[in-house]
Amino acid sequence: MTREDDSLREAVAGERQSSEEVHGNSDGSHEEGIGQPHQGVEESDSSEDEVAPRNTIGDVPFKWYEDEGHIGYDITGKKIKKRAKQDKLDSFLANADDSKNWRKIIDEYNDEEVELTKHEVKLIGRMLRGRAPHADFDPYTPYVDWFDWDGAKHPLSNAPEPKRRFTPSKWESKKVVRYVRAIRKGLIKFDKPKEESRFYMLWSDDSRSTEKARNGLAYIPPPRPKLPGHEESYNPSLEYIPTQEEINSYQLMYEEDRPKFIPRRFTSLRNVPAYENATKEVFHRLMDLYLCPRTRKKRINIDPESLKPKLPSRKDLKPYPVTCYLEYRGHKGAVMSISAEASGQWIASGSTDGTVRIWEVETGRCVRVWEIGEGVNQVAWNPLPELPILAVAVGQDVVLLNTGIGNEDVQNSIEELLLLKTPSSSDESGYVNWVQDDKLHGIRLKHFKTVTTVEWHRKGDYFSIIMPAGESRAIYIHRLSQKVSQRLPFKLHGIPVASVFHPTRSVILVATKNSVRVYDLLKQKLVRKLDTGLRQVSSVAIHPGGDNVIVGSREGKLCWFDMDLSSKPYRILKCHEKDITNVAFHKSYPLFASSTDDCAAYVFHGMVYSDLNQNPLIVPLEILRGHTSTNGRGVMDCQFHPRQPWLFTAGADSVIKLYCH
Repeated sequence: MTREDDSLREAVAGERQSSEEVHGNSDGSHEEGIGQPHQGVEESDSSEDEVAPRNTIGDVPFKWYEDEGHIGYDITGKKIKKRAKQDKLDSFLANADDSKNWRKIIDEYNDEEVELTKHEVKLIGRMLRGRAPHADFDPYTPYVDWFDWDGAKHPLSNAPEPKRRFTPSKWESKKVVRYVRAIRKGLIKFDKPKEESRFYMLWSDDSRSTEKARNGLAYIPPPRPKLPGHEESYNPSLEYIPTQEEINSYQLMYEEDRPKFIPRRFTSLRNVPAYENATKEVFHRLMDLYLCPRTRKKRINIDPESLKPKLPSRKDLKPYPVTCYLEYRGHKGAVMSISAEASGQWIASGSTDGTVRIWEVETGRCVRVWEIGEGVNQVAWNPLPELPILAVAVGQDVVLLNTGIGNEDVQNSIEELLLLKTPSSSDESGYVNWVQDDKLHGIRLKHFKTVTTVEWHRKGDYFSIIMPAGESRAIYIHRLSQKVSQRLPFKLHGIPVASVFHPTRSVILVATKNSVRVYDLLKQKLVRKLDTGLRQVSSVAIHPGGDNVIVGSREGKLCWFDMDLSSKPYRILKCHEKDITNVAFHKSYPLFASSTDDCAAYVFHGMVYSDLNQNPLIVPLEILRGHTSTNGRGVMDCQFHPRQPWLFTAGADSVIKLYCH
């Protein structure tokens, strides 16, 4: 503690004592007469007076504990260790970091740091300026004569003050002279302040580590050198001595891989020569001790299994697809896309062989085949059960086909819907042409670039298409009822890869190679940008609730986004070995799946809770294998059954598989 701290501490004590006196006299006790009983002083409300001191050594000199590592004992008998002393640099940094650090003083008795309140600081300031501690105290109050003059003719004493009260005391001057002579002769000696050494041994023995710790130094003993083994012996066993071939092989190694010492045999210890690398090794060790920092690392023994998240058992998460129940064969090329009808009775598929087929789900029977004449990129079924219309992306065209499913009234409404009043119509810019296709009995939409994806709106009247090479006109939204087309009125930051409509709101999600942007179609503005952190996005799907999105990538990573939580991925799954071709959510079950080029489909449990404070639960369930690799491609597409926990997969081996629970 410094002298300033001592003065502050004494000032605080004096202030508290004076406050007690003021509080005790505040009720008019200073006006009491001689014969009146003395009233007790009010107790102080200071918390320091209420709490007992931590140190219980009593009133003993602190020098008894100078060479000890503690300052006393607490009420339970345990040692109170000394605090590490703070040098000037640390105190300067503390003052710079904490604006209230100047209020803190050190309690030497309890070895604690005490922070003064603003009220106490004000009182100390008044005392240092020679004023009364309390601002409401008036030192110039009118004099109150406490003497009772009733019946008295004279005061107590009317004698003048004696002269000795105004002259210096001779006895005190003689006492001072006696002390001065004793100090000069050396009879009285004062304790000199102990100076702390600024230097310490860096490579001293471990025996002095306690002394360094006592001085507040974070001493870390250097690592001991490796002790010599059997191979360093002057007469080692024969198995430690290398052969000449091994010695020659050492010369072919890199210098860092070459052994530092080769064992040799000597008949006696007298014949052992001096070690040629002794000086070099000692020099390197001293450099390591001097330059290499040593830090303490706390080793914690943790079972690796305890770090894994506790997931529920797969038996409790049933039903989910497990085994292959049915195969749909008929395509001659790779099946690029599949789509299930809203009722779940039919499924459509498109292949590179230029055909589009409709299958009956339960029997695997092919109901209808269209010869398109060009490789099919994607097929998409209208989500409305009363409009069984199929959209097919072929080259630069999108073909709307009448599947022929439904009763006579449904067919009449579809034929009327797929009939153009004029032979051909186009949008205002002329980039999209609506043409009646008499061969396929449908409508053909001709674009100026290759169409890769088709996505229907939930109402069944709108559908979007993506042309990656279309630049600013890469995404179009078509309306079937009015036969009109409109370019997406937003600036696309990158090449679009996939798009999906929001299941409940007028929002569209557009995935580029590096991010996913959410646009509001009514307000025509950007709502949110999802940063994937992926090199190239391949597919995107949205949860039926509308708040969670999964994104697949060409590098085998799958990202789960919680749009209410953050624009960063909530979870990144790295369980895929090759590119992810498609991702899909189930409409009613808490399931989602991904298909990859490693000839497998991965099924996950993805439960989204209505409670916003509870995070989504993601559990890997099953890896469905069965497809064979063709031209380096595996599973091209995957889709869930709209009502059952079944999964359809389309492979490059021209086979469609149905996996059931």
